[in-house]
Amino acid sequence: MTNHALFHTLHQLSRQLTNRLNEALKPFGLYSAQWSVLFALHTKGSLTQKELSEYLFVEAPPMTRTIQRLVKQGYVSQIPGKDKREKYIQLTEEAVQEFPKWEKAVLECNLDLLKNFPEISQNELTNLQSIWLKQLL
Repeated sequence: MTNHALFHTLHQLSRQLTNRLNEALKPFGLYSAQWSVLFALHTKGSLTQKELSEYLFVEAPPMTRTIQRLVKQGYVSQIPGKDKREKYIQLTEEAVQEFPKWEKAVLECNLDLLKNFPEISQNELTNLQSIWLKQLL
């Protein structure tokens, strides 16, 4: 397999996974980018916008748009930091209450995506991805 084929299939797979996740989240008015932010905040707690961007490997402008959309939806709030340019992002009470519904939809989507993918292959892929990601960081 050439490098082109490897990266081409990775991009295709990424798009397919994103599209499937978007479909699963559609009933809740959410997209995969928003889910990534919500999941990160749920897992890690309050983070600055910069920390969120770095953790999710998302540039500042799209992260700002995603956060603004989540603020409008009532799912995150922005708390001023020590520096007036710094803002901490945290889940609202509404998001904390809704999170289990979103997570259930995501988990069901993930299970459906993996139903024909053997567990041993899943483990191998997880290990390979972890190794590759560590090398890139």
